[in-house]
Amino acid sequence: MYKTIGTVSVNEVSPRFDAIRKEGTPFIGFRNLEQIADHPLEQSLEDLRRLKRNYPTKVIIASIMGQNAEEWTKLAELVTDAGAHMIECNFSCPHMNGHGLGSDVGQDPELVRLYTEYTRRGTHLPILAKMTPNLGNMEIPALAAIEGGADGLAAINTIKSITGLRLKRLEAPTSVERKTSVSGYSGKAVKPIALRFIHDLAKHMENVPLSGMGGIETWHDAAEFLALGCSNVQITTAVMQYGYRIIDDLTEGLSRFLFENGYQSLEDFVGTALPNLLPADELDRDTVEYPKFESGACVGCGRCYLSCRDAGHQAITFDGTDRTPVLSGGKCVGCHLCLLVCPSGAISTSKRVCKPVNRRQ
Repeated sequence: MYKTIGTVSVNEVSPRFDAIRKEGTPFIGFRNLEQIADHPLEQSLEDLRRLKRNYPTKVIIASIMGQNAEEWTKLAELVTDAGAHMIECNFSCPHMNGHGLGSDVGQDPELVRLYTEYTRRGTHLPILAKMTPNLGNMEIPALAAIEGGADGLAAINTIKSITGLRLKRLEAPTSVERKTSVSGYSGKAVKPIALRFIHDLAKHMENVPLSGMGGIETWHDAAEFLALGCSNVQITTAVMQYGYRIIDDLTEGLSRFLFENGYQSLEDFVGTALPNLLPADELDRDTVEYPKFESGACVGCGRCYLSCRDAGHQAITFDGTDRTPVLSGGKCVGCHLCLLVCPSGAISTSKRVCKPVNRRQ
């Protein structure tokens, strides 16, 4: 995938990256104020031609962004002539300036349809429409893209964000002379949001190829996107953090998983998790899984007791003498908050059973 190409001249700011960190992790969320390719258009096209010459067996996807309908056609023609195998229409950059650019397009179904139609006029190549998560229902502009001539969809682009403030100076951690802008958020922290949108597209737009992205770092992350209906995945933020070597780990891990679980091909695995995702009102609400405490693994920290007392259902008592948590079955609702906060793995789940009659709605 080649970084988004456009005719607009970009003079990038410095610095333009920021991160959300947690307990020694370099970053779990990544803020990016970078816009599109800052090379001159002709240099980007020459880069595509060189990639085609040097790597003839690789698939080259050119991402484009026009400022008006005619530019989408022209850019499609140029990257097609340069040797791209596929075009991705960037309808979703969250920090481009001006009406009709970036996520402004992705939130307007009519603009999405129009610009896809004009891109189709300039190429015979497959077209992916890259969708924005900065809206409620991605299916609406996604359907407009397909109606406009797109062959598939790519999701998600980054999420509009402000990652924090230095309160004494009232400025963002990464600022340009103390000023900054709302900009895109990516990395591991956005994966749950990305998976939700992929699910929505796969459920409502059957047989439309999906290219998934958003928080993919490992083969397991990639497999989750595939299981929800993606035919392939894209990775950028993790490469910025760990380098291209993660791709080898990803492909090896996926291959091993497919083999060990009896899948004959990647295609056999795509979309297999979708039947297990239902509307909330169709889930079983008449049974419960209570937590089970393993005394041998408990370190007596009291995290489960505090969390249940202050933010749950006061279903755990704590013996101060030997610091052993004790479950009150009459109060426990099986929410699993205690399991999630336990630092030692001392809490697991018991067999699912019917709820007490007085607990059923």
